[in-house]
Parts: sequence; C-alpha cells; structure tokens
Amino acid sequence: MLRSLILLGLAATSSPATAATVQRTYANPIDVDYKFNFEQEYEGVSYRTGADPVIVLHQGAYYLFQTLADGYWRSTDLIRWRFIPASLWPAEGVVAPAVWSEGKDLYVWPSMTHQQPILVTDDPASGRIRYLLRRTPPLPGAVPSGSEDRIKPGQVPAGPWDPDVFVDDDGGHYLYWNSSNVFPLYGMTLDAKNRFAYKGDTHALLTLHPDIHGWERFGQDHSGTLPGGTPIAPFMEGAWMNKVGGRYYLQYGAPGTEYNAYATGVYVSDRPLGPFTYAPYNPVGYKPGGFVQGAGHGSTFQDAQGNWWNTGTPWIGANWTFERRVGLWPAAFAPDGQMMVSTRFGDFPHYVPDHRVADPEALFTGWMLLSYRARATASSTLGDFAADRVTDENPRSFWVAADARPGQTLTLDLGAEKTVRAVQVNFADYKAGRYADAPDIYTAFKLEASTDGAHWSPLAETEAGEGRRDRPNAYFELPAPVRARYIRYVHDHIGGAHLAISDMRVFGSADGRVPAAPGRIAAVRDADPRDARISWGLVPGAVGYNVRWGIRPDRLALTYQLFADDPRLARGGALDLRALTRGQGYYVAVEAFDQSGVSKLSKVVRM
Repeated sequence: MLRSLILLGLAATSSPATAATVQRTYANPIDVDYKFNFEQEYEGVSYRTGADPVIVLHQGAYYLFQTLADGYWRSTDLIRWRFIPASLWPAEGVVAPAVWSEGKDLYVWPSMTHQQPILVTDDPASGRIRYLLRRTPPLPGAVPSGSEDRIKPGQVPAGPWDPDVFVDDDGGHYLYWNSSNVFPLYGMTLDAKNRFAYKGDTHALLTLHPDIHGWERFGQDHSGTLPGGTPIAPFMEGAWMNKVGGRYYLQYGAPGTEYNAYATGVYVSDRPLGPFTYAPYNPVGYKPGGFVQGAGHGSTFQDAQGNWWNTGTPWIGANWTFERRVGLWPAAFAPDGQMMVSTRFGDFPHYVPDHRVADPEALFTGWMLLSYRARATASSTLGDFAADRVTDENPRSFWVAADARPGQTLTLDLGAEKTVRAVQVNFADYKAGRYADAPDIYTAFKLEASTDGAHWSPLAETEAGEGRRDRPNAYFELPAPVRARYIRYVHDHIGGAHLAISDMRVFGSADGRVPAAPGRIAAVRDADPRDARISWGLVPGAVGYNVRWGIRPDRLALTYQLFADDPRLARGGALDLRALTRGQGYYVAVEAFDQSGVSKLSKVVRM
C-alpha cells in the first residue's frame, strides 16, 4: 500500500525533475554538498569528503553533522539538505562529534585529544553558535597525546576521541568514546548541572575479539592484513548509544574505515554503563558489496514518524585512503530486541515515508539498476579515463573529460527502451585542486532522454541562481516514469579543475519477467568457523545476486551483493563469507536480480 500511494503521488506531475519537484526518495551516498578536505593541501591531495555522520532530530528538523565541514546541514524531510555555515567553529575543524538535542538547545562536542571547546546553539537553523565551554576540564586519567604506549593501570588515552553523549530517560547523562586498535571503548557519567563535567569513574566497556567475531578482522573482506599482506589489529571507534524497550544498545564501528568491510556492531545491556553482552546477530550495519561499500561509524535515530534510521561511512578511497561519504539506511528493533539495519539494495532508491512503517525493507522502491555495464560514449576523454568506467559500479574508477568547459556530454545506451524512474550522477575529484569552500564550487548540468539517440527531451537539471549548490552525488527522482533508451549528461559547471564522473546510475525497470530463484543452495563452514563458502546455481540473465543470512531462518537481516560478472562467480555461484562468529549458527539464502526485478528467495539452508 505504501508503494502504491507514493507512485500515485509521483504520477501527478510530468515536468522535468528540478529542485522544486516534490521528491519522496533518496539514494546513497546521500545528496549533500560535501566539502573539500583541507588536510592534504600541501601534499596536493584534493577531494570532497564526508564521514562519521550524526543526524539529530531537533525542534522539528533534522541536523546532520560530520567530519571536517565548517558547519552542518539541515533538512525537514531527510531528502533535501541545506548547508548552514557556523558563526563559530574551531579553526582545525570538527571531527566525529557528539551531537545531542536537549530542550531548546543543540550541543556539539568535537573529538579532542586535549582540552577544547564544547559548542551549543538554541537556533541551529541560523548557524549562530556559542561556546558552552571554551575549554573542557581534563579527562580524568588521560595521558598526553603521543604517550599512549606508557599508559599505566587506571589511565586512559588522550581524549575523548569519537565521543557520544547519551541522555537517559531519568535525565542521566553518559559519555562514550575512543578510537583505537589497542584500547577499549570507554564510558562514564557526566554532570549535566555543571556543564557536563566528567563525573565518577571511567569504565572500560568493550573491546574487539577478531579471533571470535570474523567480521571484526581488518582489511578488504576481513583479510586481516594491509594491502601488502602485513597483519594489522582491527580498529574500534565511533561509539553510539540508543535505549529501546528498556535495553541499552552500545554501537561501535569496526574493523577499519578504509575498506569494504567497515561495519557497525552492537553490545546490549540493561544498564547504561554495562556490563554489556555481545549481540549474537552482529554485525548490524554491514554493506561490503555494491556501489556503496562500508557502513560503519554513524548514528541511529528515530524520525518524526517514529521510524528508525542508521547512518554510516561508505568508503571511496580514490584520492586518499580516508576519502569517504555518508550513507543512510532504514533500521528497526524487533520485539525480541534484535537490532537490524537494512542494507539490501542499500544504494538503490528508497522511500522516505511520511508515516510509521513496520518493515524497513518495504522502503526499497523496487526501481532496479538499468545502467550496469551499459554502453557509454563521451564528447571527449582525457588519457585512459574512458567513458565505460561510468557504468562499472565502482566509485574508484571514473571518466575524465578533456576539459571542463560547458557542453561536454556523456551518453548511456541502455540497450532498449526502458522505464526510467531516477538518475544518480556521482562525480569524482580527479586533481580537483580545491581545499576550501568557495562561491564557484557548485555543480550545474542537465540530463536529457531519448528513444532513438537523435531526438532529445529534458529529463532533469540542477538548481539555478541562489539555489545552486555542489552536488557530488546528485540524485534526481523523476516526477513521472519516462520511457527512454538513451540518457545524456550535458555539462555546464563543476567546482574542481576537471570534469570527472565515477558512475552515472539509472534506475527503473526493463519491464520484463523477474529472474528465477537460484537453486542448489549450499553453505559449508570452514575449519575456521568464522568463514563459510556459500554456493548456488547461476540464473541465466541475472544482473546480480544478494546473499542473505542471519541467525533466524525468517530474519535474514544481513546482505552481501555481487554482480553476475564478478570474478568470484566465473566458475559458478560462490561467495567466501568471512563475517561469522564462532559458535553461532546461521541460516542463508540467495536471491537473483536483473533490470526487471528481484527473484523469489531461494531455499533457506542452515550454515
């Protein structure tokens, strides 16, 4: 019913998609004007970045804070975000802040390794910020930054880094923090009557156990090593606390932000400072496959209708290891207490509902990816940065035009007429040469559609005039379905030195039959039970597969997406899954998808 109502609303207009169009969907990475990072200016490394997102509902609006932006974003619908420059902001920027709403005030506590300010505002829409404290008290027991190797019992690392402040139902205030591959996450009580001064003892709450929890192993697909093969201990960071149904859910990011396996885990307790118990259904936020990869270190919040959402930090890594974006996924807490984050088709368009929705997976629009491996042609190309890179679903490969002058074009041939519902244009920062915001950093382009490649009609365009902004991950939901075979990007302006596009993604339907359900499902745990091989029969014509698993056969809450031309499928369907917990039983199934839809789920087997 939800989908039917929304589609009826979309069909009420037929004008090209612009900023004024009523929009009810979004796609990850979320479409905000990410800011250029200043940290590598002298190294000549220029890129837009977003990481460690916190979204807070405050006085009827949503506020998004992230790492290294001289301000924050405001939205009333979780779709359209407006950047608000802050009147007062630390010169070194704000990294991974704690943000919380309390009464009329919104508080911002940046990550710190020494005594620094805490910020507050009672009018965040205006950007007017003031100091709550110019200088926090010393963190009890903290050693100076750089001397962590000499910590004695009772001492803690410099901080608090990656803080989170949680306000309990009874008015109690608690701080959770740390980022380390040596030290645990910590927690302690705060004195709300004394400007949140530290109070009481520091509690070591939890640490990683990669020898038991497979998903906590560092590296690409939990390899346990750096790219060169050097073993490395995993990192735990990004604490976040929610209380639901009387349970305290202490979340953390692991095992490292710079690979596809970055995820969110959770421990549960009946007390705010524990003791905490590892949740058997971990990880909860996990997205190692697809265009958006990585889902760790974010926040979990309820929208105005009571629906749960989880944010995280997907990995880009084209210009620098820590080049990242922001992801937003539907979430839920089951009656039995299980926390779930739905990343199935987590980079395809999703609805943002205007009422309470029982099943977060119902927010997937069903609009399929039409552009994967579609033929792409461009008006010009710089060197080897060919146009075919824009349909490979890889944010680390991209097309670069010979120059960034207006009129450059990029055209996709979808192979046949199809029903187009949305388009996402993801820009890359190839030698952009920018390290700070400026008036000329904005994105301007048009999208056009054609059935024959000769006659073109307007499809969508960016904002003009005062409404223009930077759109590194520009997403356009069309006001009505459009029949088209060709989609063309027509360039006007980009803020960086080069016009570079990593992926132009087209969503809708090929209007055919959905693929058959995969057969011959098998799942075998390895001698190391943290690993398993899942195999299935390939489905003719499938574009890709979702391997879905969980600790209950009726609740396969975790997903690993693979495209059908993935080298791992060259000799038949098989995925080596390395995210399991020793001693924990699982169930697994596989679904196939193509440009027309998703198959029925395969047989569910025990793993």
